[in-house]
Amino acid sequence: MFEYKFVRIEKKNTGFLQGPTENYQEIIHTHAAEGWRFVQFVIMPSAQAVGFPEYYDLIFEKKAD
Repeated sequence: MFEYKFVRIEKKNTGFLQGPTENYQEIIHTHAAEGWRFVQFVIMPSAQAVGFPEYYDLIFEKKAD
């Protein structure tokens, strides 16, 4: 049995620069040190701007206690 954790990262709101507002590599390293395994990221599309992300979700898992 596993438990999952979802970490939302908002996108930059500066015109065409639509990257994440936080350092995703640092977030992954921090969670790995806490026993979480990075599984996947999901880009959630914006309803207002087709082709641009609304936000990013990082998905982590670890064995449930």
